[in-house]
Amino acid sequence: MDLNTITEVARPADRAALGPWRDGDAFLAGGTWLFSEPQRHLRRLIDLTALGWPALRVTPAGLSLAATCPVATLAAFEPPADWRSGGLIGDCCRAFLASFKIWNVATVGGNICASLPAGPMVSLTVALEGSCLIWSPDGSERRVASEAFTRGPFDTALAPGEILRAIDLPLEALRRPYAFRRQSLTPLGRSAILLIGARTAAGGFVLTVTASTRRPVVLRFEVMPGAAALAARIAAGIPEDLWYDDIHGLPDWRAHMTREFAEEIRLELGGARP
Repeated sequence: MDLNTITEVARPADRAALGPWRDGDAFLAGGTWLFSEPQRHLRRLIDLTALGWPALRVTPAGLSLAATCPVATLAAFEPPADWRSGGLIGDCCRAFLASFKIWNVATVGGNICASLPAGPMVSLTVALEGSCLIWSPDGSERRVASEAFTRGPFDTALAPGEILRAIDLPLEALRRPYAFRRQSLTPLGRSAILLIGARTAAGGFVLTVTASTRRPVVLRFEVMPGAAALAARIAAGIPEDLWYDDIHGLPDWRAHMTREFAEEIRLELGGARP
């Protein structure tokens, strides 16, 4: 869709060239959501791809993803053999309601900043206990856990003028055994339920609930819980008004399928070696 209110497109080559934030500004990465509907309040786009950030880097601490990393680049990445959660990257990339054409343009950070319940990059980075590096307009930086970054549909921890620079995924989380469940109303539909479970190195269990809730919910256990304990934590940790309600699924169905998938994941990972 043409954005006919835009009068300027800035392409800063470095952070110093970003300049001051103005009303009517928007940061542009892939633009797959930005150009999908009218944005009548916008006057200027700031193209972050001109900054030339490396898409992804394997470091001694884990995996660092630039916010501008294309989904296609992430999907093509081959994780080290000892990253037992490495397969989760492909699982979440394939959870996009998008063609390969969109994969080549859409970015990891764009999906996270849209902050939609069905955003699979939200699911991925929260389940892998990501840390979001944020650039503030005054030149400072801060970090926010991925779990806290997404607060609800189109609601993030970003203040006006702040930029999601990168998401760092820790090595310990990448080495965990995991289980993945996803459901939608149609075979190729948007995710209505997306659950990821993992065993920690210390023998604990972590369940990440996304898509069925307005924001990510992470339930942590020091040991693998029994069926009743898991069901009780879901009931206590997800209040009725947190279940998401839209055309892709009613809250009662989402809640039911979340409970079903959580128990499947518990059983699958119950015998997994931490």
